[in-house]
Amino acid sequence: MANTSSAKKATRKIARRTAVNKSRRTQMRGSVRTVEQAIASGDREAALKAMAQAEPELMRAAQRNIIHKNAASRKVSRLTHSIAKLAK
Repeated sequence: MANTSSAKKATRKIARRTAVNKSRRTQMRGSVRTVEQAIASGDREAALKAMAQAEPELMRAAQRNIIHKNAASRKVSRLTHSIAKLAK
């Protein structure tokens, strides 16, 4: 349990940030899931459309330290590669 007033404030602040970050992470994962479902169904057009929304979501999450920058780039790269394979 926090003893000092600054530690109590920090606890409140962390709780607020956690709620915001959890919401952003959920939104990001949902957009990625949409792309993955489109790829699984083999629908290239839907995958491209979903990817146009998912990429900025991932990069925004990386910018806000919700996920690591390299993890976001890796995810974008892998999804893009999967979409490119659909064209063949």
